[in-house]
Formats: sequence, structure tokens, C-alpha cells
Amino acid sequence: MTNINDELFGELEYKKNFWRGEMTIKMFNVERKIILSVDAHEDADFSNIQRDAFRNFIQDMNHIMSEAEKEVYEYYSENVDEYREMLEDESQANKIAPKIDSLTGLAELVKPTELIVRRVRKNGKRRLGLLCDVSWDIEDGLGIKIEDEVVEEVGYQDIVL
Repeated sequence: MTNINDELFGELEYKKNFWRGEMTIKMFNVERKIILSVDAHEDADFSNIQRDAFRNFIQDMNHIMSEAEKEVYEYYSENVDEYREMLEDESQANKIAPKIDSLTGLAELVKPTELIVRRVRKNGKRRLGLLCDVSWDIEDGLGIKIEDEVVEEVGYQDIVL
């Protein structure tokens, strides 16, 4: 088992192509401890772009998370009727995919679980992926793709994996 204490990422443990640690994130006014995953080989040769991506996220977390919350709300609002139709009855639908009229209604439905600091691609963008468990899709969850500190896409987790 390989462990390091990185000055930026903190204590990390290597687990098959990822370095894993912990961090705290605030989403929908709830602070949660989540997994921090840094996409890298066992030599822990993190790129400057990966470091910049994480550093910028930490420095501008309130703004980025505020944008992410708005995008998740928009995504949920556009898809909630479809999720409700898949459920057996209205009481189940009201519990798993309730109709909501504000961001705060998502606090019980969306739980961030992992922030992934992605490897650099040829385009040189700073890439992060935020994974969330959601009440309405236990299998596929929710992914939030963040590039250069902008929320680019919200959808199934596979958009960031």
C-alpha cells in the first residue's frame, strides 16, 4: 500500500490508477466529507494543470458549487417528470423524485460523494468531475463536469468517469 502526504492534496493512498484521499465540500448548504481522487500513476507525478485545477477549485469553491447547484436544479427540473413516470405510485414518486420549486429542495436528494481531478488531455483544460448519489437514480448517479472552473455538463456519472 503506497501512501503520500502531498502539500496540496493532503494524505493520499494509491488505489489502481488513482490516488485517494478526503476533502470537505459544501453543496446545498450541507457540508460533507467526500473522496478526493487524483487521476495519476503510482509515481504520483501530478501535473501542474491538475494542481491548478484543484487549487482553483478550492479558491473559488463557493462560486463553482453555486453554479453546479443551479445546473443540477435545471437538470432535475427538466427530467423529474420522466423519473416520476418510472415509479410505481405517487407516494413513491413524491419520496424519490418529488416536485420541488427551489434549490434547497435538492439537499436531501443529491449527496456529493467524490471529486475527481482528471488527467490532462491534449486540449490542456483543467478537468474535474464531481460524483453524486441521487435519490432518483441509484444505479447511475449524477456527474458534474467542470472544465477550467466552469460547470460544463450535468448528467449520468459516466460523463466524468
